[in-house]
Amino acid sequence: MLDPTNPLAAPSTLPHGLPPFDRLRTEHLLPALREGMAQQRAEVEAVAAETAPAAFANTVEALERSGELLARASNTFHALVSSSSTPELRAVEAEVAPELSAHWDAVLLDPRLHARLAAVGEEPLDAEQRAVLDRWRRDLERAGAALDDAAKERLREINGELSRLTTEFGTQLLAEANRLAVHVTDEAELAGLGAGERASAAAAAASRGLEGWVLPLSLPVDQPVIASLDDRGLRERVFRASVSRGLAGEHDVRPLVSAITALRAERAGLLGAAHHAEHVIADATAPSVEAVEQLLRSVVPAATSNARGEALELAAELEASGQAAAADFAPWDWTWAAARVRARRFDLDPAELKPYFELDAVVRGVFAAATGLYGLTFTERPELPTYHPGVRTWEVFDEGGASVGLFLGDFFARESKRGGAWMSNFVDQSALPGRPAARPVVYNVLNIPEPAAGDPALLTPDEVTTAFHEFGHALHGLLSDVRHPRLSGTSVPRDFVEYPSQVNEVWAWDAGVLAGYARHWSTGEPLPAAQVERLLAAQSHGQGFATTEIVAAMLLDQAWHQLAPGESVSAEDVEAFEARALDDAGIPADVLALVPPRYRTTCFNHVFSGGYSAGYYSYLWSEVLDADTVEWFAENGGLRRENGAAFAREVLSRGGTVDLAEAYRAFRGRDPRVEPLLQRRGLAATGS
Repeated sequence: MLDPTNPLAAPSTLPHGLPPFDRLRTEHLLPALREGMAQQRAEVEAVAAETAPAAFANTVEALERSGELLARASNTFHALVSSSSTPELRAVEAEVAPELSAHWDAVLLDPRLHARLAAVGEEPLDAEQRAVLDRWRRDLERAGAALDDAAKERLREINGELSRLTTEFGTQLLAEANRLAVHVTDEAELAGLGAGERASAAAAAASRGLEGWVLPLSLPVDQPVIASLDDRGLRERVFRASVSRGLAGEHDVRPLVSAITALRAERAGLLGAAHHAEHVIADATAPSVEAVEQLLRSVVPAATSNARGEALELAAELEASGQAAAADFAPWDWTWAAARVRARRFDLDPAELKPYFELDAVVRGVFAAATGLYGLTFTERPELPTYHPGVRTWEVFDEGGASVGLFLGDFFARESKRGGAWMSNFVDQSALPGRPAARPVVYNVLNIPEPAAGDPALLTPDEVTTAFHEFGHALHGLLSDVRHPRLSGTSVPRDFVEYPSQVNEVWAWDAGVLAGYARHWSTGEPLPAAQVERLLAAQSHGQGFATTEIVAAMLLDQAWHQLAPGESVSAEDVEAFEARALDDAGIPADVLALVPPRYRTTCFNHVFSGGYSAGYYSYLWSEVLDADTVEWFAENGGLRRENGAAFAREVLSRGGTVDLAEAYRAFRGRDPRVEPLLQRRGLAATGS
């Protein structure tokens, strides 16, 4: 039994079940997780052992009601270990990850549950009931419930080991990023960085007990800070630190990559798939691995051709700057030279733009778009506890004044937070019979450099886009309107989940929204109209680089996860495999030398520690829907309440309750067209 004084023992009494972070300590987590697993096993055992004929209520609804404590504890735990990690939390993660894997194996591999779910369905069921029944059946079948005992035992072993290895990959990558953060002792090397960026770098050094400045590493290979650094030697140091992560020393992740990919391939074979990618995509909106490969490879020729043209221009820019000859143009010069070309061509100075994108103002802009489209309003609740002093909480209300849920924003980078940006839930929306209705508690995590005390937090245009993107995920959770938690909010296939978030990016640069938030942080003056026009025009600049780097990462993900059962790559051959895979995908060596994948294998947290294995293609697949939808909004008057209502009704509110291709057709009136995507990325000549 869990100690009743444990803050997770009972549902939180805070609004909408927000975890009681003011009372929660690390020592509370492991007991709550273990008791949560025990309780759910007892609840599932009762379903499996039920002697009455299988029916929706005593099987599916009972399974949906199970695991309340485990969900409460695990949602809280995973947020903490990702966003506010400590050595103690990472120790808990290492200990409990295999236990959680074994727990879900015990549930999903139970042949009695499989038989009961197969027997449900003779009674009349509505569309959502059919959807959640189908989801549970597929979950068990895809987990291996129909396999023989020997195969199930091997699956349990594989799942436990994968849980341990993927957790270790994330831990080692975070440690490696902290180890390789670039320490600068000569301020002259920071030429090009604004005062705010220098203050953030000084604060990062101080937090590590160092003199001078520290440039932390973000997840992608192309570090954003390179675009601002005028010192070519420092640019090279940052780039080489980035690409060397996980390749040697105590944080070498290559053995983990080798083991993870081999085990995923073996598991796919046990489950009847040709490889892990086939197993993953069978449960996605993409119809096949071949369709994914066709989309990715179709953009390679135009993307790399555009990148070559960009490289010639940027090499000339490097030579004109006097830093080096055009022939010496290197990958650490690319974004720096591109920023100079962009600034001259579009008369945009990044240092002049950032003062117009102050964090609080950007957040107000994000909220304003949600108000205009969906009628939502936001009231900050600073009295509610959070897991870190920098986290902020808002209560969300609908047009009638009813509380929709809570939104938490965790905006600033810190050593204890993994890189990147993401959305997740503490509480999923649901209205399950026999259980109190639950309103969503969602959070966004960003990694904006924290300014020195008293200074404003000023964002780059890319960081503004990221803020709107992640809030698109938050809206998917907040506007969910389903009964069953298994189908709630973002519980949709990976290659559909990015669609609403990418649509939401467009409102960052909508003229009306921009006018409301893009104001100088100290004077209040709006971003000049001429600057707005040039900023919007500049967004299509550099698409050769942008498309090549992300498609290369997508193709690399597919290559690793199309290894056949029994096929493996040794740790020593990881880099060679990466090179062969990208060459086989048609990315020319001269382009790859200047435009590495957005994530190289050894820093590819999305696929080796996150949930995107064989699914990183989702960003491009979802962008097909996104670009087509943005065209619909433009055709129908843009940011209008009626348009938001239609999108919420047919997409955001439905979760996983409907066939998503049908949901798209209901919204758009037809299947998506790829042409808007190709036009957006300057790839129209490639066709579909």
